[in-house]
This record gives sequence, C-alpha cells and structure tokens, in this order.
Amino acid sequence: MGKASRGKGDDDRRARIAAQREAARRAEQRKRIYLAGGSILVVAIVVVAFVLVKLNSNGSSGASAPTGAALTAVTKQVTGVSPSVTDTVADGGVPSGVFISGKTTSDLTNAATNVGSFMATVDGTALKSGGKPEVLYIGGEYCPYCAAERWAMVNAFSRFGTFKGLGTTHSSSTDVYPNTPTYTFAGSAYTSKYVTFTPVEQFGSSNTDIIKQPTAAQQALATKYDTTGSIPFIDLGNKYVEIGNLSPLVPSMLAGKSWAQVAAAMNEPSSALGKAMIGNANYLTAGICTLTGNQPASACTPTIQKLEANFAK
Repeated sequence: MGKASRGKGDDDRRARIAAQREAARRAEQRKRIYLAGGSILVVAIVVVAFVLVKLNSNGSSGASAPTGAALTAVTKQVTGVSPSVTDTVADGGVPSGVFISGKTTSDLTNAATNVGSFMATVDGTALKSGGKPEVLYIGGEYCPYCAAERWAMVNAFSRFGTFKGLGTTHSSSTDVYPNTPTYTFAGSAYTSKYVTFTPVEQFGSSNTDIIKQPTAAQQALATKYDTTGSIPFIDLGNKYVEIGNLSPLVPSMLAGKSWAQVAAAMNEPSSALGKAMIGNANYLTAGICTLTGNQPASACTPTIQKLEANFAK
C-alpha cells in the first residue's frame, strides 16, 4: 500500500511538473508572438509615415509628379495646344504696361521697382548660337515664379522645335506659393532649325543648392539686364528680356492643381489659368518670331504677329 501510495504521488508530481512546463512553454510562445506583432506594427508605422512624407513632398495637392506614360501624356497636351486655342487667347489679358523700353540701366531698375515683372526691349548685340538666334533662360527649381513660367516656355518653344528629357518637379515647400507643380529643364535637350534655347537651371531645392552655374558670358548678360537679380530671367536674342511672369499669370493660380489639371487648363481658353499661361506663351512666341523673321508660319501666325506691335520700341 505504501508502495502504491508513493507511486501515485510520483505520478501526480510528474503531472504537475509537465503542466507547469506546458504553461511556461505557452507563455513563452505568447511572448514571442507579441514581440513579433509589435515589430510588425513598428515597421508598418514607419512605412506609413514615409509614404505620407513622400506624398506631401510631391506637390500642394499631394498628387505624385507624373513619370513614364503619364508624363508623356501631360507633355503632349502642353506641347500640342491647338493654334485655334492660342489664337483665341491672343494676348491673354497681359496689360500693355508690362512692355517697357530697357535701353538704360535706369529703365530696367525703374521697371523692376514700379512694374515688377516685365518684358523690356533692350539694345544689345544680337545673341546667337549655332548660326541661329539664341534664347537664354536662367532660373531655379525652388522658384515658384520660374515654376509658373516654365509651362508657358515649354509650350512656346515647342512651336519652334522639340524637347527631349523634360522632367517634373515643384517649387520649394518653404517658399511663397509652396509646391507649385512644374517642369524642369535640368537634363533636358532641345532641337530646332529656327532658334537655340539655352536653359540654365542654376538652383535646385533652394537658392543655396547649385545645379549648374551660368558661364561668365551668361552671367554678364543677367547682370546687365536683370539689375535686381530676379528669376526667371529670359533673354531673347538680346532684343528683349523678360523678368518674371507677365500678369495676370501668378504662381497662386496653380495652387492645389496636379500636372494633368494644369495641362488640361492650357487647352481650355475659357480657363483663367489657361488664358494666363497661353497669353505668356504667345508673347514669348511673338518675341522669338521677331528673331526668326516670323518663321515658321505655323508658330508666327497673324495673331502672333499682331502681338509683336505691343513690344516697346
């Protein structure tokens, strides 16, 4: 009996030990599951935070900048605006007061102070490259005024030639008119039988982020004609210079819009944004047409040639 009693006690003890071990095993298993779940949660939080930051950096509307087929479609809209649209827009409501004589430094300084953005008729030696009239642009990716103007520039220059390698960007998120959607000329190429386009995207995300420095000759032109150092600076063959955007175009008109929305507006002459964009593009076109002898006819339409008369003499 005693032996039998001792055997049963041993069985109970072994059962209790096994139960304790099983409980410990299950507790350790739960601990590992909790740790793994917590790690997954932390990773998920980090990923979500990264995505949100990325989206917020891509423009005021949170929309991603188009690439690939989407970029091709947007660019096709911007470069392929119908002549019927450009003729309907004509001057786009650009006031006559922005066209000034810039024959002296005082003329240019006074215009910068009293007019702001303007197009001046200057008296310089003809600027040429490769036997063709040359247009020099100096700007920066961070600059919201450059951002607005590039849309008009891409449209205007596409009437005379072809761009390759155009990319998208937006203006600085910490400057006025933050995250204005736009193109960038950095890394692009342009070919035309009528005009040479020389873009210098001097700055990247800020005015201390240098992408490309102007040459000494390019800087000399900017210093001579752009007396306040404003950008965008556009020198059309040393015959005209444009500083900034021509009213009524202002970067705030692009606030909250995607690249596709801006491109669509440029094809709609009743749109305030489209009218302002194409009006600026038409005056750039008119300036280039005076350099090319109004060639080609597809760009230098009778409507465009009428705008040439608005330039100051």
